[in-house]
Amino acid sequence: MSKSENKVASYAIVGFGTIGKALARAFARKGIEVSVATTRDPESFASDAAAIGPGIIPTTLAEAVKADVIFLAVRFESHPDVAKTLPTWQGKTIVDVTNAYGVSLEQLGGQPSAKVVAQAFTGGKLIKGFNHLGAGILAQDPAVHGGSRVVYLASDDDGAATEIGKLAENLGFSPVQLGGLSEGGLLVQAHGNSWGKLIFQDSFKFD
Repeated sequence: MSKSENKVASYAIVGFGTIGKALARAFARKGIEVSVATTRDPESFASDAAAIGPGIIPTTLAEAVKADVIFLAVRFESHPDVAKTLPTWQGKTIVDVTNAYGVSLEQLGGQPSAKVVAQAFTGGKLIKGFNHLGAGILAQDPAVHGGSRVVYLASDDDGAATEIGKLAENLGFSPVQLGGLSEGGLLVQAHGNSWGKLIFQDSFKFD
């Protein structure tokens, strides 16, 4: 096994609002360390991070984007600002948790919102996922009545989709792969005043 195969991936959440905190709780439940960052000084949200768990590490945006896997939990309109923090995202996996509700199809250039985000993160592998649940539900333990809560994933990179699927399982969720961003991604995207068909669908899988 090569060193790269032995290497444990590092994780970061960019954005520490209700969705960012819900994701952090998922990591804390399983004892998986994750960095959290905003555009603010880490000291300003250190107490909120500590309240979630000891493995939730407040850091700067510049430090957070050094992680292998970055959860983008900011407002859709803020994604270009995050993308500008690195000249290239080569070798990194970005999980797009944004929702473009209120953003017109014209503003998106007629593309799925995840395609727009993917183009901003030059060289990175993008997965649309974890965005179809409200923060209150996402923050809950995904193990319920012997089943596990479903998270939908869409990507144009099969390897990255598999990687995030495994992470979702490690976090206690049941991943459901929807295919590419232009097909499955449409089921979990928002634009204008409309939501994709799978948005807010709280589903469970039972073995």
